[in-house]
This record gives sequence, C-alpha cells and structure tokens, in this order.
Amino acid sequence: MAGQMMSSGTRNGWLPSRFPPDKAAAQRLQEWLEEEGGLDAVGIDLSGADLSHGNFSESWLTDARLVNTKLVGADLYRSDAQGADFTGADLTRCSLVRTNMDNAILVNAVLDGAELIKASLCDVDASGASCCGTKFADTFLINTNFRNADLRDAVFEENSFEVLLDEKTRLEGASGTVFGPAIIIEGQTSRELSGETLEQWIHSRGGNLRVLTPRGA
Repeated sequence: MAGQMMSSGTRNGWLPSRFPPDKAAAQRLQEWLEEEGGLDAVGIDLSGADLSHGNFSESWLTDARLVNTKLVGADLYRSDAQGADFTGADLTRCSLVRTNMDNAILVNAVLDGAELIKASLCDVDASGASCCGTKFADTFLINTNFRNADLRDAVFEENSFEVLLDEKTRLEGASGTVFGPAIIIEGQTSRELSGETLEQWIHSRGGNLRVLTPRGA
C-alpha cells in the first residue's frame, strides 16, 4: 500500500496528494515511500503528479519528466535534476538549494517564492516562467532563457546573469546584484549588454538591479 511506510518515519507521514498516471513511475514512488534516502527517478515520467511539500533532498531526477507536476513547497536540496522537463510545473516556494538543473526545461513553470541558492541553471529554457519573488543567491544563470519570463520582485545576490531577455521579460521590482553580460532580444535583432548599459536597461523596465564588474576584471 502507498500509505505504508517504514517505522523509522523517514517520510514523516507524507504521502503524494496525487500519484503520476504513469504506472512505472507510480510504482517507483510507492516503493520509495518505504525506503530511506533520496528518490531515484532518473528518466521516469512523474508528469501530472502532486508531490507538494515532499522532501526530495539528494534525489536523482536526471532526465525525468515532470510536466505539469506540482511541487509546491517541496524540498529538492542537493538534488540532480539535470535535463529534467519541468514544463508547466508548479514549484511555488520550492527549496532548490544547491540543486543542479543544468539543461532542464522550465518553460511556463511557476517558481514564485522559490529559493535557488547556490543552484545551477546553465543552458536552461525558462521562457514564459513565473519567478515572482524568487530568490536567486550565488546561482549560476548562464545561457538561461528568460524570454517572456516574469521576474517581478525577484531577489538576486551576486548571481552570474548571462541570460537571454526580451521586451516581454518583466523586471519590475527585481533587486540585488548580478554579473553580466546579458543578451537582449528585440524583434529580430539581439545585442549584448553589460555593466552600466545593462543596468540602465534593467532600470528602464522597473528593475533595481546593480550590475557588478566580474571578479578579476
């Protein structure tokens, strides 16, 4: 039974609100409820599940499918989600501390209020993602696509910010410090901005980010 857990209580009485429709993924998740340690979900399809408030610390989600999966308030501390597909997923208030999300897909995902501290989002497609009030602290944002993304009130603390932005990227109230350069897409053209020029562009869009000079420059 999915509700049966080890007496050690490693899941603290937590159960998924909704198991994934994929039978193999549901079985793997059910087995994990009786195990200790992180979830080994490499390459499996957890799409459509509601895993909100679960503790998935040090889990393996490499190349997993989490399309439209709910992970509200979940903890993915030190998890490997490299190449995972989070299209349309809800990661509101999710803890993504030290999470590896390189090459992941976050198209139209919701990360409002999430904590991305010392996380890595290199080569990530986060176009259309909602990151309202998201905290990015010492996070690697390199070749990260934030076109049409909502970064209102996001907080940045000394982040690399080699990102793609466009006219639809919302930056009102975004604050903190970043390192450029960023690529600005305007219509069919693009330009690279850094330093004061990038800072002015961000300010013109309601953001209050300070662009720092790269270390050693």
